[in-house]
Amino acid sequence: MSRSEDHDAQFRALSIELVRTQIWAMKEGHKAVILFEGRDAAGKDGTIRRLTEHLSTRATRVVALPKPSDREEGQWWFQRYVHFLPGAGEWVIFNRSWYNRAGVETVMGFSTPQQQEQFLIDAPDFERMLIASGVQVIKYWLDVSQDEQRKRIEERETDPLKRLKTGPMDREALKRWDAYSQARDEMLMRTHTAAAPWTCVRADHKKRAHLNIMRHLLHALACPKLSKKTDKPDPDVLFPFEAKALGDGRLAR
Repeated sequence: MSRSEDHDAQFRALSIELVRTQIWAMKEGHKAVILFEGRDAAGKDGTIRRLTEHLSTRATRVVALPKPSDREEGQWWFQRYVHFLPGAGEWVIFNRSWYNRAGVETVMGFSTPQQQEQFLIDAPDFERMLIASGVQVIKYWLDVSQDEQRKRIEERETDPLKRLKTGPMDREALKRWDAYSQARDEMLMRTHTAAAPWTCVRADHKKRAHLNIMRHLLHALACPKLSKKTDKPDPDVLFPFEAKALGDGRLAR
């Protein structure tokens, strides 16, 4: 079996388990919020596309919000996200989430230091409220190396099929690599909690990242009918955040 055939076989098996898990979730009224965060070109779009390929469109919603309107700018920061929270039996996947305030807004100066600090205080409490109300919160940080980010952004600029993925913010992301690293580190340190932990994914290799995220998600959702043949994720690709990961090479500097 070739490497491509092996990947396809693994993807099919994991997709079948995800479908079975969603059938269970819909029947039991299980609610989940799944967050995908990461630098520009970290692979959030592609990961979500693969993850949802065979899921129910009625029970799965992908949310990717544009910049806040003038009215939303004057609201409680979390208010615009509350509208999209799941009902019974639904999974909501955020392609970037309320953590925009700790990432792009911090690096690009779209919010004040006071707003950023208040967010870092409030986010764990907001997530605890969600969990107390019966919503499972699963958070992924997709991490890419500086060279891989640059390669992907350059491909976006030259491939006509990827032109809709590119914008002026991409080049700014390249220039502000260190600022994004600092913002990431503070966000992970201050919003990683026992109730809503961060899971880090080394995403330079897209296909490997996809499979390991699917494995982790299946185990995190904890469907009692999950096949015992479903492997745990590879710790060299996907691991729970811990402070020492900021300096031991597992997260890109």
